[in-house]
Order: sequence, then C-alpha cells, then structure tokens
Amino acid sequence: MPSSDRLTYPIHQRTLGNGLRVVVSPDHSVPLAAVNLWYDVGSRDERPGEYGWAHLFEHLMFSGSAHVATGEHLNTLQALGGAVNATTWFDRTNYFETLPVGALELALWMEADRLATLPDHLTETSMETQREVVKEEKRQRYDNVPYGDAMVNVVELLFGVDHPYGHTTIGSMADIDAATVERAATFFRNHYRPDNAVLTLVGDITPKEGFKRAEKAFGHLPSWNRRVRPAAEPLPPLTEVVSRQISGRVPAAATYFAWRLPVRDTAAFDACDLALAVLGGGQTSRLHQELVRNRQVATGAGASALGLIGGTSFGIAQVRALPGQDAAEATAAALAEIDRLAAGGPTDAELARAKAQHAREWLTELARFDSRADLIGTYATLHGDPERINRRLEEVDGLTTERVAEACRDFLRSDQRAQLDYRQEA
Repeated sequence: MPSSDRLTYPIHQRTLGNGLRVVVSPDHSVPLAAVNLWYDVGSRDERPGEYGWAHLFEHLMFSGSAHVATGEHLNTLQALGGAVNATTWFDRTNYFETLPVGALELALWMEADRLATLPDHLTETSMETQREVVKEEKRQRYDNVPYGDAMVNVVELLFGVDHPYGHTTIGSMADIDAATVERAATFFRNHYRPDNAVLTLVGDITPKEGFKRAEKAFGHLPSWNRRVRPAAEPLPPLTEVVSRQISGRVPAAATYFAWRLPVRDTAAFDACDLALAVLGGGQTSRLHQELVRNRQVATGAGASALGLIGGTSFGIAQVRALPGQDAAEATAAALAEIDRLAAGGPTDAELARAKAQHAREWLTELARFDSRADLIGTYATLHGDPERINRRLEEVDGLTTERVAEACRDFLRSDQRAQLDYRQEA
C-alpha cells in the first residue's frame, strides 16, 4: 500500500485514575456519536459450572441499576434516535450505542450507572427473567434450528471440553439455571470493573470533550488492580484426524472441517485467513467453484478463520451435500481441494482477490461510526494498540504468496483437521 494511501483515523488515548482506558476518535462529518464499551471478559473466562454466564450478563446489564429501571436503558436511548445493542464472544463482552451527539452525556451516565450499581440491584425476578430469555435464545439459535449445535461440537473436538475455548458462549441450561443472585454478583465484581474495560468514543466530539465527559461519568468509580490472565499457551496443530458424527433434523447432510491456528492478527494467522478465503470465501473460491459449480455435489461450501487472542485461533470449512444424497462424494471432493491448497498454496491471482476482499470488508467496517468504534475497542482491549486499525491493511497486504503457502503447509493440512459429520436423522 503506498504511503499516500495509508489510513489516518485519529486516535487519542487516556487512562483515568481508576484504570478505565478511554479512546476518542473525532469525526465531524455528521452530528452523531458512537459509544462502545468493551469489557475484557468472555466465555473463555467462565469456570466449570459458569458456562453461559458471560452471555447471561450481556442481558442482565439491561435489567436495571440504581437510577435506571428495567428496560429503560434501551427505551430511553431509542426514543432519542439511538441504536443500542450488546454482544458476547469468546474473548469479550461489548455494549454500544450510536446516537445524536446531544444524547452522548446521557448514554455515558447510563453506562456508568450500571457499571457502578448493577450487582446491588439484581433480584430473583430479574435473574429469572433474563435466565429464561437466554434459555429461549439457546433454543431458537442452537437447539431447534438445523445445524445449530454444529459449532458446539466443533470447538469440543478442536480444543477439548476443558480448554477455555472448548465451549461456546451460549453455555449450558444447567449452568444458566445455577446462576443465583449472589453468584452472579460475584461474577460481575470479578470482571466488570473500570480497570477491565475500554471506552471508545467516535464521532462529532473533540478529544478534550470526550475525555472530560468520560471523567465526569466514570471517574468517580472505584478502581481495583487490573486482572491479568496468565499467558495462554498456544495449542499445536492436531497431529491426527479427530472426528465425530451426529444427526439431526436437517435438510441435507453436511461436513465441517476445523483447524487450530495461531493467535489472531499475527502474520501466521493472517496468512491462514487469506488461505481460507481462497479455499472458501465466496463464489470465486475453490470449494464453491469445484463442488457447487463444476461437480455439482454440494449446495453450498465455505471457509473462514475465527481469530482469538488466548493463544490459539481456529479455522473452519463446511460443505453441505445435495438434499437426500450421501455426503461422501462432497466430503471427498472438499478434502481433495484442501490437500491441493496445502500442497501448492494459492496462485498470485487468488491471493490478490483475497486481499481485495479483505480490504473491502475492512474499509466498509471503518466507514461506519459504530463498527469503527468497535474495531478501535478490539485493538485497544486485545492488543493494547488501537492505532493498529490504521496499519492492518498494510500488514495483510504485505503477505507474499510464499508466506501464505507456508501457512497452508503448516496449519491447514487435511491430516491436522477435526471433522464433524452432520447427518440426517433416519
């Protein structure tokens, strides 16, 4: 990437006295502001018996605090024209609003109120309500939808059930039921603290204004010593094929392949990410072209990398057979494409196309206030370097065809895979 084309989104950082890290990125193009609060807690921080609690807290955070009634956080900001949401992942939980800049101070006050007082206002009623919401989400997204439990099985195969990444964010019904008011309050106090959070503000504000408002809303909250996890030991690639077969009421048989990859946003991970885009990223990919278009043995095929910060990421590919047909031919054809890529790597043209696709997606995310704030929070929380959002395109663009071919040989061979065979119930 020529130096004249480098990204230059402004990044201003400050850490408050209580440890809250604040990042402000001014953009005066429209009178809006995005508030993004990342808490450094995700499903990898759950202990046995707590699976699903990080996600449960995503919902409990809207159940009311000292000065904000149940549901009022959402209703108030939406009535002012704001968009409000939250998500949970293996590595984090985030809360975010995009709203007219005149509502920024109110949004910050609401975020600070629930951070300061939520555990003291949890009740049996609010716990039961949110437990049932989460359990219903599990039914709708995992238990009662075709292939919904595929990822649950894939991460168990790939990491093992005792690994922090060996369970998904949705958790288990039994553990969600076990979340009492007292235990939930302890979980909150362990993880929801100013020193374990990053507040990102993007929009029509100056750095001085952003820091002043952050200090006013959050500066009075008490601090702790920031929790530091032990360094996560990377898992090596699998040394043999591990597999599992399950069945369900699905429209067609499917096969999932998964690999252990290096930690996110390293050169080795980025090379694997590009390789998986060549393998299964869209209709120009090898899997789609060979299995869906040429041989017509599958209705769909794809592949992608999922970057994680705790020592090991993972890549996944999936192939769905034709309805009513055995998946053996589609699976064998997919493995042949995987072996071909591992042996020879991508062509220059394929790699250029994968890089262009990555750049388009990256620039699209940065163009919006809400997703730009989320990316800034990502790199501040997971890498300690929010300014890296301006360098990521150069990092990925600098990878050579030879470097990507090396990653294919090191991490994406068929003999290093976990395989889940999802079959139709008889």
